[in-house]
Amino acid sequence: MSALRSARADAAAVRLSRVDALVAGLLLAALGVALGAFGAHALKTRLEPAMLANFETGVRYQMYAALALIALGTQTQLRRAPALILAGAIIFSGTLYVLALTGQRWLGAVTPIGGALLIAGFVVAALEARRGAEGRS
Repeated sequence: MSALRSARADAAAVRLSRVDALVAGLLLAALGVALGAFGAHALKTRLEPAMLANFETGVRYQMYAALALIALGTQTQLRRAPALILAGAIIFSGTLYVLALTGQRWLGAVTPIGGALLIAGFVVAALEARRGAEGRS
């Protein structure tokens, strides 16, 4: 029973402040623009079309996560969701970038973990937003 309490306490400790979420979102967006330009200009002739598509997918989902973090950075009641979204973006997009650049196909097995974290982050954001809205009414 104490192990369960400890696990809950550890999970509750993984939070980002509003400012941290906003800064992370802005930095992810800036990096996403830079990586998108890199992919469009430097990689277009160097990668196979399938690998370039993987790279572009990583950039697209990184930008989705960046915009979500920027939006969540303006909210007071959302704390766990930004950490999940940030972790998801790093794992999902990061594995796609490395896969595209190195051809290490085994990374394709890790990418869905990042996707699951992104989905969990959005679901947690919805639940936390609902809880916060109910607390104000």
